[in-house]
Amino acid sequence: MLELSADAMPQKIRELKARLSKAGFFLSRTRGSHTVWNHPTLVTTVVLAGKDGNDAKPYQVRDVEAALKALKDM
Repeated sequence: MLELSADAMPQKIRELKARLSKAGFFLSRTRGSHTVWNHPTLVTTVVLAGKDGNDAKPYQVRDVEAALKALKDM
């Protein structure tokens, strides 16, 4: 799990999207600033809200890491 130190820069939404895309997730739909990501072998979806340049919220980072861990554990 990625731990942030006090001086670490928070991840950006675009970085989370890139991690999902690299792991085989695909963008299934978009509505406003919300993007929904699915993977062909996983049942769960990952929803990211915000513009690409925005700092990711801690829960968004946790959701992406949980999805990537679930994929790795398969």
